[in-house]
Amino acid sequence: MNIFNKKYFFGLLTVVTLSFLLVACGGGEDEATNDSGNGEGSEYSQDTWKFVTEEVKGQVQYEYAAEFAKRINEKTDGAITVEPYEYGGLGSETDQVELLQNGGVQMAVMSPGFTGGMVKEGQIFALQFLFPDSVEKTQEILTNSEALNTDLRARYEEYSISPLAFWTEGAMQWTSSTPVEKPSDFKNFKMRTQESPLILESYEAYGADPTPMSWSELYTALDNGTVQGQENPIFFIGDASFHEVQDYMTISNHNNYVAMTTVNSDWYDSLGEAEQKLIDETVQEMQDWVFEEQQRENEKFLEEIKNDTTNPTEIIELTEEQRQAFKDLAIPVRDFYRENVSTVNGEILDKLVKEIEDAQ
Repeated sequence: MNIFNKKYFFGLLTVVTLSFLLVACGGGEDEATNDSGNGEGSEYSQDTWKFVTEEVKGQVQYEYAAEFAKRINEKTDGAITVEPYEYGGLGSETDQVELLQNGGVQMAVMSPGFTGGMVKEGQIFALQFLFPDSVEKTQEILTNSEALNTDLRARYEEYSISPLAFWTEGAMQWTSSTPVEKPSDFKNFKMRTQESPLILESYEAYGADPTPMSWSELYTALDNGTVQGQENPIFFIGDASFHEVQDYMTISNHNNYVAMTTVNSDWYDSLGEAEQKLIDETVQEMQDWVFEEQQRENEKFLEEIKNDTTNPTEIIELTEEQRQAFKDLAIPVRDFYRENVSTVNGEILDKLVKEIEDAQ
């Protein structure tokens, strides 16, 4: 067994072991595992739900899970406890996907980018310049789209993952070690990306050299020049201090960072009608809350980056003409999605494009 296979074997063994332990101690509907309240008189059985995220305290995903937990606790008079987990507490992004699939955790906020190799249609969010320039309008589309909330959800459920909602964490921007103002600036540029074939194709269209990498490795990689740039919403750039090791931030608004509120399908289907209704209603309530939260965090960190004189960052705001130059190269990637990624001949994309056009 070579080194790679040993790493794979022990990594897989770790995830399987952790999954077994979490399932064993995760509790069921009839287990009294909650200590925050006695739940007496409640219509809900005492239970504990584990909720993993890809971010840490203070960042949008974790704060979402914490607010969700608070609301569930209040609505059930303490009968149901939701335990939010920061990124890294239960492994990497891909580890968390496996845990959700096999029931090691009940709920997760995840980015479709980390499931793109499994659910091909989920790579749709890697298409740049697809959603409206307005983040508010994008949130409205994510909330109401049948293409996403019905058709794409069905594709995920083939893998025991049920997306209950899609929402934006804000517009994506580029940070870089050299200025990025036109597509030619990306030539031979090592760009960190998520593990998604369509993301790779999107940056190759600009002439970049896309490099998949977990965000936990990214700060060091930017600092030592392993990669020269990355994309994220402003709040994440600021909170992760990526601007400290990058000289430029380009306000490109080339995409939105989309997150999904997901549950393990079998677990969700096993719940009683009251619990399912509780989850569904709370998830829908959270759509407005999370939009305001991402807006607050993105505005806050933009000011912090602008005012950080210790680690000065030159902010480049692209003109509409400059954005159009990138858009002209991004649009043909939709054909790549239809022909090489989609398993339904691009039907979900075409339906979503129609919905976006109607919404505008």
